Amino acid sequence: MGINMQPESPNLWQYTPANSPLPLPEGPILVTKKSLHYLSSENGDMESKETLNLSGIQKYCSQFTCDGESIDSILSQENSELLQDRKPFLLLGELANPFQLNRLNIGPMPIFIIRLENICRTYADALDNRMINPGIHHMTLARSEGWWEKAHMAMATIEQMKAMITWLNNGRRSGDWKPVKPAEGEIRFENDSGLQCPSMDMLHWDGVTETVKQETPKPTGPAIELKEIMTPIHTKWGCYDSRGKIIRSSLVGQRDFHTNYFRRGSSKKWQEILKIQ
Repeated sequence: MGINMQPESPNLWQYTPANSPLPLPEGPILVTKKSLHYLSSENGDMESKETLNLSGIQKYCSQFTCDGESIDSILSQENSELLQDRKPFLLLGELANPFQLNRLNIGPMPIFIIRLENICRTYADALDNRMINPGIHHMTLARSEGWWEKAHMAMATIEQMKAMITWLNNGRRSGDWKPVKPAEGEIRFENDSGLQCPSMDMLHWDGVTETVKQETPKPTGPAIELKEIMTPIHTKWGCYDSRGKIIRSSLVGQRDFHTNYFRRGSSKKWQEILKIQ
């Protein structure tokens, strides 16, 4: 779909709970209450071996524009905090859908495409029944050796981060969802919108863990220091355990997971699936 054919308002973005969180933005985007600003960068692929700290992340993000207008210019027009007052926050599922994000009414938010390496998005062993019964499964983070996939990262204010965690916790300030900094895997900016994750056939199961043996695609953007990134994880049950295997949300959709996998296994505690700082 061409950029000029994409929705101009977050209220027009597709969203169906049974198909949560799809569809997600294919490229970087700035979501405001009434408009969607599709971002691009003239720098193209950046094969930098540099790992960006917070100021580097903010500078890198500032290079993206919408029809020649800077992100800070759009944020300023919306009377919202500029990039210098924002920090990275992973949007693993629902929150990356512009329609759902806009429902939170937490202000404008720039969203960038990132690549997860040796970690994956997977379904939390819990249900959120606010939008559909019996409920949808939000996504959490887990280690996955050799894996790669595209995901989304917001540049958010501290208050926006708190609001997103509160929403995941069904309106409570504290609950099963916690913001943490991952201590494993690699996260980098991704400039190849067509990047595909490994297929089911590429997963090797040795009876204990699943790994991907194929070589990771060449980087198209700089890495991000993990200490600079916050991500929400489910700390009660962690993720769903399908007979020792992790169900990767990039390969198994919401409806398929609930119908064919959920309640046919157990759960992996979050301490078992991800090291945090």
